[in-house]
Amino acid sequence: MTQVIQLDPERPQQKAIERAAATIRSGELVAFPTETVYGLGANAMNEIAVRKIFEAKGRPADNPLIVHVGGREMLDVVATGVDEKAERLIEGFWPGPLTLVLNRTPEVARSVSAGLPTIAVRMPHNNIALALIRASKTPIAAPSANSSGRPSPTAAAHVLEDLGGKIEMILDGGTTNIGIESTVLDVTRDPAVILRPGWVTQEMLSELIGPVERATSDVELRRSPGTRHRHYSPCARVILIEQASLEALGRTCDNYLRSGKVGFIGHTRVDLDDPNFNAIILDGSVEDYARSIYSAFRALDQFEAKVIIVEGISDRDEGAAVMDRLRRAASETR
Repeated sequence: MTQVIQLDPERPQQKAIERAAATIRSGELVAFPTETVYGLGANAMNEIAVRKIFEAKGRPADNPLIVHVGGREMLDVVATGVDEKAERLIEGFWPGPLTLVLNRTPEVARSVSAGLPTIAVRMPHNNIALALIRASKTPIAAPSANSSGRPSPTAAAHVLEDLGGKIEMILDGGTTNIGIESTVLDVTRDPAVILRPGWVTQEMLSELIGPVERATSDVELRRSPGTRHRHYSPCARVILIEQASLEALGRTCDNYLRSGKVGFIGHTRVDLDDPNFNAIILDGSVEDYARSIYSAFRALDQFEAKVIIVEGISDRDEGAAVMDRLRRAASETR
């Protein structure tokens, strides 16, 4: 049975943190909040423990994990060749939603990197996560704490829904602040390459270190989690409509109602008087979309929608990360 422990996100109780840290050190799994989504953590130096992550999630073995560290000194345990450019990024964005791809040390569990010579590392901006890592006295490998391919968890209830009975413990720190996964930047390349867009944008990175490119090839993308396999998807079929009028959105929703329940997520109010229609209206800001999209997917799965129509937003700046997740979740984009 999975134990759920509620914690004060500002001042997590030390006894609970020590219990969770002891669980990590013993080779078991603990889910915990970060500023992005909930992570499923194991000792990154313990191969048997790391393999339990893949088993619990049903995650493909060729999909690398992100390792979380509690400070700059812990980075040297898992990564080598941290150059001046990487140091500037660490100073500018850690703790925070930026993952750096670096060269790995041989001591890290091999499954963490899916056989690659590199490792993805970040320092989370969350008091519970940092307290857990530091009390565990080891870097913690932690992908999102969900079943592989499902919408990422932004609340402890989402973790319990997917992984209850499969992991030892969930630290409940409330709803995550950002709601989508970190930016992944490969700094083993020159210029550095964004493998996965996130809350730290290409423009922010370029201002600090100069030119930054976006990955295009599968060879580049395999260095990052969440880029090649299907991700972030509800059970329902997702249709992403990037631009449409109110009339067109309403017509699309009405057409799909003929074959079953339909969900809608967007910032345009679509009113259809039908018990088989459920609309989740967001305010249209990138912040609201990021915080809400995964929980909205899960709510519409509980509604048993067969199709979910999602209205897109601008993919400028932080919106690029939101639209990246929506395109990956979608069965069809228009």
